[in-house]
Amino acid sequence: MFQPLGFEQRSINTSLGRMVYYTAANSPWQDNVTAQDDRETLVFLHGFGGGSSAYEWSKVYPAFAAEYRIIAPDLIGWGRSEHPPRNYKIEDYLTTIREFFEQTCTGPVTTIASSLTAAFTIRVAIACPDLFKSLILTTPAGLSDFGEDYTRSFFAQVVSVPVVDRLLYSTGIATSGGIRSFLEQRQFAQPNRIYEEIVEAYLQSAQQPNAEYAALSFVRGDLCFDLSLYIQQLTTPTAIIWGRKSEFTGPSIGRRLAEMNPQVIRFFQQLENVGLTPQLELPAVTIGLIRQFLPLLN
Repeated sequence: MFQPLGFEQRSINTSLGRMVYYTAANSPWQDNVTAQDDRETLVFLHGFGGGSSAYEWSKVYPAFAAEYRIIAPDLIGWGRSEHPPRNYKIEDYLTTIREFFEQTCTGPVTTIASSLTAAFTIRVAIACPDLFKSLILTTPAGLSDFGEDYTRSFFAQVVSVPVVDRLLYSTGIATSGGIRSFLEQRQFAQPNRIYEEIVEAYLQSAQQPNAEYAALSFVRGDLCFDLSLYIQQLTTPTAIIWGRKSEFTGPSIGRRLAEMNPQVIRFFQQLENVGLTPQLELPAVTIGLIRQFLPLLN
């Protein structure tokens, strides 16, 4: 799978298995890394969907490698990390995300996270505020916010049927056509922004052994929850970026969430003509916004 120039793959062991992550260790970042071991850490966490992985942030995090220690993991069940054959639950990710921070970070860090994983990160920050310095989140949503029930959706119901779920995954998700279709229809606002490398990176992740378990748990709705029940407990300074054309949850949901805790959620930036993952669709704009928010939050 794709790995940016100068980054290497490392791993830690969590209670659910080995979690792979990427960090700058070679040229052109090597001299800076060895000379600045005390630099601040930025952690980038990808969202969920067929073929998700740390690749989602790979057009963004190298822009910070000269100034920060960068860590970008593949979460358990995704990318090159282990894929335990299980029906994943919310607690699995709350636990392994916390374990990852405890093993890779020595103090409070700034975390940049996406979609449902961003919502999980909010809950980890509520439970363990000492792990976090600030949060910069793209489209943070539990996908069942304000009483919505994602599990009642037609697609979630279909994927809940045994045998049918794996057939749909192998024929409709873990194929080049399936990946491209999902990106075009559900993830990007502008299909012409999707190029072959993006499709290939998602496809390689989706075709890892046992990759269907985490993906189907997500699509069934097993990992969804109502973020509005938790957001007021957050104390970590936060900025939110939201693509106006996000297919799963629109910016009105994001604004309602932000307005529940305005003292902590200090910035809400809506991006026009952008979908669920501005970090892939408009990486330069996303880099600029992260740079803008970092000093304002910290």
